[in-house]
Order: sequence, then structure tokens, then C-alpha cells
Amino acid sequence: MANIKSAKKRILVIDKKTARNRRIKSHLKGILKNFEAAMNAGDKTTAKEKLALAEKKLMQAAAKNTIHKNAASRKISRLTKRFNKAQ
Repeated sequence: MANIKSAKKRILVIDKKTARNRRIKSHLKGILKNFEAAMNAGDKTTAKEKLALAEKKLMQAAAKNTIHKNAASRKISRLTKRFNKAQ
């Protein structure tokens, strides 16, 4: 455990950031699962809505540095490619 005041503060800040990142990543997983479920069900209109939501949330996560921007772009590209292939 840290003894210096600034180190104690950094621990608190890191804990907050870790909790936020976990929350965002968990939320992203749920959104991606919803898209996958819509694709597997063959529901194109719902899948299109879920794809738009997934794209928005992935870019927001990348903007907050929760995930890397290239990883977000790669996931969006793969989801879009899968959606377009199904049509």
C-alpha cells in the first residue's frame, strides 16, 4: 500500500477508471450479443438498428480510450461486412 498522498490519490483514480472501463466493455459485449442474436434470427431491420448502435458505442469507447481506435474500427468493419453479406 502507498504511503505518499499523491500515490494514494492515483490508486483511487485508477480504481475509478478501471470500474468505468469495465462497465463500458461489459455494455459493449451486450450490444454485440444483441446484434449477433438479430443476425442469427434473420431479422434484418433489427440487425440494422443494432449495427448502428454498436458502431456508435464502439466509437464512443474508442474516444474515451477504453478500447483502441483501430480495434473499434476493425470490429465495426467486421460487423458491417457480416451484415452486408447477409443481405
